[in-house]
Amino acid sequence: MHFLVQSVLTYSVTRLVTMIMSLTAREVFRKCPQVRKMLWGGEFWTDGYFASTVGKHGDEKKIGSYVQSQGQAQYKEYQQHYFQPGLF
Repeated sequence: MHFLVQSVLTYSVTRLVTMIMSLTAREVFRKCPQVRKMLWGGEFWTDGYFASTVGKHGDEKKIGSYVQSQGQAQYKEYQQHYFQPGLF
């Protein structure tokens, strides 16, 4: 999963990642409680992550387009082969 995040310098990268992981997992489990039972050990996220920075002169539209396109082909393949209607 890719995220493009803009933040103030108040928060460290680790804190931002922790907040994103916590909030997204909590929301998925709230909306789809059956997901927790499908996961190994009930964990939504793995422990690791990768973070990189973009300078103030970076092309935000190009970066956003790149992030948005990541995994689309794999997701379509997943939907075709593994999607179970009514699961979500």
